[in-house]
Amino acid sequence: MLVRMTTNADADGAPQSPQQPELPPQSRPERPERPERPERPESDAKPQPRRRAPAGAAVLREDVTEAIRAAVFGELAAVGYARMSIEGIARRAGVGKTAVYRRWRSKLHLVLDLVSAIAVQGLPAPDTGTLEGDLRLLYEVTARALRHPVASQVIPDLQAEAARNPEIAEALQKALREGQAGVANGIVEAARARGEIRADVDGELALDLMSGPLYWRAVVIRGPKPPKGYLESLTRATAAALRAL
Repeated sequence: MLVRMTTNADADGAPQSPQQPELPPQSRPERPERPERPERPESDAKPQPRRRAPAGAAVLREDVTEAIRAAVFGELAAVGYARMSIEGIARRAGVGKTAVYRRWRSKLHLVLDLVSAIAVQGLPAPDTGTLEGDLRLLYEVTARALRHPVASQVIPDLQAEAARNPEIAEALQKALREGQAGVANGIVEAARARGEIRADVDGELALDLMSGPLYWRAVVIRGPKPPKGYLESLTRATAAALRAL
């Protein structure tokens, strides 16, 4: 009898490949790490697209606006408020009526805006170091402004119109009073700090004393140019009055 010798391969029914030895953990090859992406500095950030103005939006040119404002002064001096028209303003400014109406609804709103702009600009605040010096400089600047041909025609005309139009009256009062009040208050405060006038001087009365004479001559009675030496005499009289308050 033949006895058959069996092997493991015969028992499993298929030959086995030799098993690879397992490497210890410390000897396994490590996968290289992916380098981190450097953060983009804020200055290198992609610029955002600029917003565009809505389609159809009108861009108002400043040079056209200034030309219209200058034309208003010219028309007021030439024909007065009552006879002034948008057509005349546009013609003098060299623009179409549409350019005027884009900015103001009517000649009333145009004049109100113009007067309000004058109030904001005001007069330069003198700072000469003395009460008499500040008053003299104030009077020189104011007298020169009131003698300007446009101002000498426009202010009286607007005052006459203000008697019939409350809106013009309010705007004109604000322009004239606030423009003068800011400068006068600065002169009074500086004189107080220097001890030239009393600390409790009445600010409203001081404003009337400082601003009244020139406006009386230029606007109310519309007198001629003040004679030589008038501003010096007015300066001394006003300074003495302020010290006496």
